[in-house]
Amino acid sequence: ERAGVVAVCEVKTRASNAFGSPAEAMTPAKCRSVRLAAFGWARENLVPFHSLRFDVAVITGTSLEVIEDAF
Repeated sequence: ERAGVVAVCEVKTRASNAFGSPAEAMTPAKCRSVRLAAFGWARENLVPFHSLRFDVAVITGTSLEVIEDAF
């Protein structure tokens, strides 16, 4: 893991995969929305944009998977 990296993590949950994986909810529009929010936070907190990493935590039932550097 790189030093100085700030992980931004979007959490997606579903009770089951019956209607698709929670990760499928990370559409291009949702990724864009998360990025814009993170960049706004970084700007206000003087965090360089290049230090941000975007992760997705996928929870299905009681199972957890973290996808690092997802987008």
